[in-house]
Order: sequence, then structure tokens, then C-alpha cells
Amino acid sequence: MRSGNVIRETRETKIDLTIDLDGSGRADVESGIGFFNHMLTLLAAHGRFDLVLNCAGDIEVDGHHSVEDIGIALGQAVHKALGDKKGITRYGTFFLPMDETLVMVSLDISGRPFLVYDAGGAMAPMIGKYDTELTEEFLRAFTFNAGITLHVKVMYGTNSHHKVEAIFKALGRALHAAVKINPETADEIPSTKGML
Repeated sequence: MRSGNVIRETRETKIDLTIDLDGSGRADVESGIGFFNHMLTLLAAHGRFDLVLNCAGDIEVDGHHSVEDIGIALGQAVHKALGDKKGITRYGTFFLPMDETLVMVSLDISGRPFLVYDAGGAMAPMIGKYDTELTEEFLRAFTFNAGITLHVKVMYGTNSHHKVEAIFKALGRALHAAVKINPETADEIPSTKGML
């Protein structure tokens, strides 16, 4: 099983997160922010990962610390679960439509963290109790701790809920493609360098 567990405790958050990359898409998540719970559940479902998360954070301040620290923990857990990365497909790209919105997510499990994020213009400041600016913070924290190159672009759309939801769904789909084991190269590192 390719799984990773991270326990992260700071003065701002206490997080216990486990991911199984070879799961069935089950999620049991509590971030303290309803809309973000929904996004993480969608990420797991579309990525076919099993995700268990409990976060007790200072959401009386705002959601920033919880969302960012969950991104850190998720990235670290994915990095652990991937191990030596032998046999992975490595790359994943997915275009996801949601009503009037179209989002593209493309990633490389490269060992070289980099994020390009284009929200396609301004979003509504809040979706429920979720600050939409935190989408980029989550993606950055996840990217740098997972060791991946990630490009996210909202091609077009008008509804902020649709935009954020499409990002999380597309990320799940692209990540699922990238972590899949390629049976033709199951014992190989997918790089001419011999390491990722």
C-alpha cells in the first residue's frame, strides 16, 4: 500500500492526516471549514485516494492557518506515499468543465516544486466561510511539500464556486493519472536522470 501519515502540531493547528494513493475515493475529513471539507472530499473522490483528516485550527481568527497547514500535511503525506517513485506515470493533465467554467490542471511529480496559478480573474471573496484567496495558498503549500510542478488555469467561468470546485476535481484527476503505476516501467524511475 502506498500510504502516508502526517501529524502536524503548531500553536495554530493540530492536524492528523493519512492518504492512501491506492484507495477507492473514500474521505473522512474535518477541516473546520464546511466548503473546504467539500473540496477535499471531491479531491479524494476524483483522485481515487482514501483520505482521513482531522484538523483543529484557529478558525476563530480565520481559515488561513488551517487551509495552508492542511496543504503542507497533504503534500508531505503524498511525498511519503510515493516512496522512491518507481513505476509512476509521473505526468498528469486534466481539463475539467463545470457548467460555464473550464479548468486545466497539469502536473509533474518532478521533485522540483513550482506553482503557476491563474484564477482567470477575480473571484467572490468568500464561499460560505471559505476565503477564495486560500485556494492558491493551499495549492502552494501542497506543491512545495509534495515536490511537484503544478500548473492551474481557470480558462474561463463566472461562478466562483464552480471555479474552485473544478480546480479541486481536476487536481484529483491529474494527480490520479500521475501516481498510477505504469506496468511497462514498474521497476524504473521515470527520469533519464535515474531519480526524481
